[in-house]
Amino acid sequence: MPDTPSQLCFLLDQNIPMAISAWMKSEYPHWIIQHVNDLEFQGKSDSFLYKWAQERCAIVITYDEDFADARMYPLGKHHGVIRLRVWPTTTENTQEALRRLLTQVHETDIINSLIIIDNNKIRIRKL
Repeated sequence: MPDTPSQLCFLLDQNIPMAISAWMKSEYPHWIIQHVNDLEFQGKSDSFLYKWAQERCAIVITYDEDFADARMYPLGKHHGVIRLRVWPTTTENTQEALRRLLTQVHETDIINSLIIIDNNKIRIRKL
């Protein structure tokens, strides 16, 4: 669990390329970054991943649109969700989308937010 405000924790869903985990770890070594595959959680349900992330104050990064559904995962009930909507879903496009977010948005605005990133813009919903 993070012990300082600048030590963010992320859970990368299985639909996020593994190379993104390595890139984020090299760019942000002070953050806790875990990929579903590293945790051997492949095939686990969204509710399992969500619960695991909340127990660890982790922000979920995913291409899965279900995590952006406020009825299932309401704002104020999670530590943060970053929902990627970039196309095509290549490693390069995923990295570029996350780079835009992480260079343009302050860390405090990422926490407890639903963030939707497409090829052109970043939308942030906070409670």
